[in-house]
Amino acid sequence: MTRMLKISISGVRGIACLPVGTAGDSLTPEVCLNFAKAFGTYLKGGCVAIGTDTRSSSEFIKGIVMQGLLSCGCRVIDLGIVPTPTVGITVRELCASGGMIITASHNPPEWNGLKFIREDGIFLNQKQAEKLIALYESHAFEARSGGLVKTYSKASDLHIKKVLKVVSPALIRSQKFRVALDSVNGAGSLITPQLLKKLGCKVIPINTSLNAPFPHGAEPTPDNLADLAALVKREGADIGFAQDPDADRLAIISEKGVAVSEEYTLALCVKSVLSSMIAGKKVVVTNLSTTRAIEDVTKSLNGVVIRTKIGEVHVAEEMKSVRAVIGGEGNGGVIYPKVGMNRDSLAGIALILMLMAKTGRSISELLAELPVYHIVKKKLECLSQAAAEDLIERAKELYKKETLDLTEGVKVYFKKSWVHLRASNTEPIVRIIAEAPTLDEAQKLAQDLILRLNA
Repeated sequence: MTRMLKISISGVRGIACLPVGTAGDSLTPEVCLNFAKAFGTYLKGGCVAIGTDTRSSSEFIKGIVMQGLLSCGCRVIDLGIVPTPTVGITVRELCASGGMIITASHNPPEWNGLKFIREDGIFLNQKQAEKLIALYESHAFEARSGGLVKTYSKASDLHIKKVLKVVSPALIRSQKFRVALDSVNGAGSLITPQLLKKLGCKVIPINTSLNAPFPHGAEPTPDNLADLAALVKREGADIGFAQDPDADRLAIISEKGVAVSEEYTLALCVKSVLSSMIAGKKVVVTNLSTTRAIEDVTKSLNGVVIRTKIGEVHVAEEMKSVRAVIGGEGNGGVIYPKVGMNRDSLAGIALILMLMAKTGRSISELLAELPVYHIVKKKLECLSQAAAEDLIERAKELYKKETLDLTEGVKVYFKKSWVHLRASNTEPIVRIIAEAPTLDEAQKLAQDLILRLNA
């Protein structure tokens, strides 16, 4: 494998090698085939659902992956082009042994990757991923007969039906919302307009073709959403929604054409869910680096927040363990267990429209009710993973008189702000994230930490 191939708890990613490879390729046919064999061996055969995003290499890779799974006796269910959360939902509904998604998420179009889902619809955790990687590296694959491939064309319908059950479609339809949508020509391009139409929305689409990924940067961050913002203003839309290529993340454009930080996607969805609850424990789960606005919203509605390590699987497993009503991450990733156990932009869309319909407020008015925080992200390069861990230990000592959370790295709490330092799982760097009521305060928190570490 080359230096460009990234293998971690989150799956496998690299620059995709088409039938004729070029220098620098890393996600080669051999890598894809052997990871599929490793997963088939890990599952001891069984039934595996496969979905892809719209990258030009995805179909080619899917064919290779199917061959690897078939050689291990797996029954393969081909879902076609579908969002990542759709695969998770389908695995659970069809009682499959697991699932694979061929996607590189927000990476550029020349990249692709493999994600692995277990039978409960959640991604493999660290221990499970390490077992899979060990099988891949050892080539201890088990050949079995009995493999076959079937096509399942109802995965999107299944996903939409589950989303419609958790909101009041009639109430949303009564508002006749005008919704602008940018699916970055990714896996959400067909299913999302279908959902919006069933919710009675007038859909104003941009970048919803399956044939031309990606017309702008793949991450749904403000810098990449200028066209959607302009479309919202030009068409007088009530809201704009933006997805990433595999449609597990969601960003918002206000009716004023203002791009909203992805951090507030989850905050709005938490408010939507908790404000509708009459009884039951209001438990919300998110990771350590997500905005403290989640605490503010949750506490105002008599709920509690549990924080986990960084990584979707950590959030999902904790949600399952404590039976949380909603959770997710500050990158626009909403996990709503009544729909599925993966980050899900479609669930997020429905919950936000439900909040708008229920309150009668515009998205700008709803955002104005949320506390304002600013997040700054920096990183420090280290000579090794050990050097990164040394910086973590230094931070513990430097801030030992403050309130600390040592769940992952060091998170230092102040009255209305925090700074979090943690070692990367995939490269010799430490990541620094700081949040405060003003941008200047957040920048100062991060810079002060860097200066103290380097002193």
